[in-house]
Amino acid sequence: MNFTANTELRRIALLLVIGFALSWYLGTLWPAALLPIAYIGYSFGQLVRFHRWIMRYPDDWEPPEGTGAWGELFDAIYRMLRKEYAARDDLQQLISRAESSVTALRDAVVVVDKRGRLEYWNLAAERLLGFRAPQDRRQTFTNLVRDPRFVTYLQAGNFEQPIDLPSPLDDNVQLEYTITRFGAGEWLVLVRDVTRLHNLEQMRKDFVANVSHELKTPLTVLKGYLETLIDTMPPEQKRVHRALLQMNQQSQRMEALINDLLLLARLEGTEADKHNQRVQIAPMLRRLRQDGQATDPEKNHELHLEVDPSATVFGDPAELQSAFGNLITNAVKYTPQNGRIEIRWWEDDRGGHLSVHDNGVGIDPRHIPRLTERFYRPDSSRVTQTGGTGLGLAIVKHVLIRHNARLEIQSQPGKGSTFTCHFPPHRLAPAQSVEEAG
Repeated sequence: MNFTANTELRRIALLLVIGFALSWYLGTLWPAALLPIAYIGYSFGQLVRFHRWIMRYPDDWEPPEGTGAWGELFDAIYRMLRKEYAARDDLQQLISRAESSVTALRDAVVVVDKRGRLEYWNLAAERLLGFRAPQDRRQTFTNLVRDPRFVTYLQAGNFEQPIDLPSPLDDNVQLEYTITRFGAGEWLVLVRDVTRLHNLEQMRKDFVANVSHELKTPLTVLKGYLETLIDTMPPEQKRVHRALLQMNQQSQRMEALINDLLLLARLEGTEADKHNQRVQIAPMLRRLRQDGQATDPEKNHELHLEVDPSATVFGDPAELQSAFGNLITNAVKYTPQNGRIEIRWWEDDRGGHLSVHDNGVGIDPRHIPRLTERFYRPDSSRVTQTGGTGLGLAIVKHVLIRHNARLEIQSQPGKGSTFTCHFPPHRLAPAQSVEEAG
């Protein structure tokens, strides 16, 4: 027991002693009974005062006057209440500042509960998404943002990458939705206006497509005249003949670059065909293996192919052939003489997979995250050595995106590289019987 409790017990004991002493002196038990009753009445009165004070708090800050244990109890509770009130005031100020900060944001902030219903949004959400308080509170998010692509995005549950969609209020406004999970299944949705970036990107795509298209016709004419001159040039004109051959070689390289730019523009500017064809993987890879063998026969590469003859996917055959062909061609270009290139297709419970492995020069891992950027090269000297366009892996990436697939790159300098395309299970097509195929 603490000092206050001991003091109160001594006070009660003293009252009992005085009561019994008076009873003995007066020869009656009334004093011994009245003093404890009086103490109980005093305590009850203090309890009533305490209750009234608590019920009036915080309108009435000052605690009631009291002595002994009751006085110390009043003071202790008063200090605790003041401390709690100060902490609550600090918390309220923090919440108010946070709400003011969120309200001041130009980007929309939306809090969605685990049932997909709106709990909170800031003023920017009203401007960008058209939310209205209080009638939209507790409404399902997808009832207000009805784009089917957004519903599909939510159902997939993969929020690593944001999604760009037109605004529900204006199709000319492009919004980027970024979703972060928190708590017990709630979502924090950040929405920002990316119309300017979207328009700039579209201008870039249009510019590249238009310039590439306009260059194609004069380049075709130039190549035609160069080929005619090469065929008709007298053998003794060796210097001129060599110059024409170099010009023709560079025009072919420029034509390949233009074709790749046009293909990229088409991949980026059109929606993937939802009615995909059945693509037989084995014959396609056999053709690409033969083409890879003929790309640079002087290097004497060994191209090994492993594929199930019945392997079939749903997709665009021209796009898949372009993507797979780029991977095989790159392996041939960057593998020294007498190298080995392994092309393998396999399937498991995670889907279908194509890997192209070589024992070539390899790539420093720090360059891998940027390899699929257009025109990016780890070593600028490779441009002259290989004559590539720098767009091959960018084409591969976009083709795979259109087929719900992804590219994995593993490489070490001097130990070769492995490029693996991972296709989801729903892209795999069941093998057809002979009658069905006919």
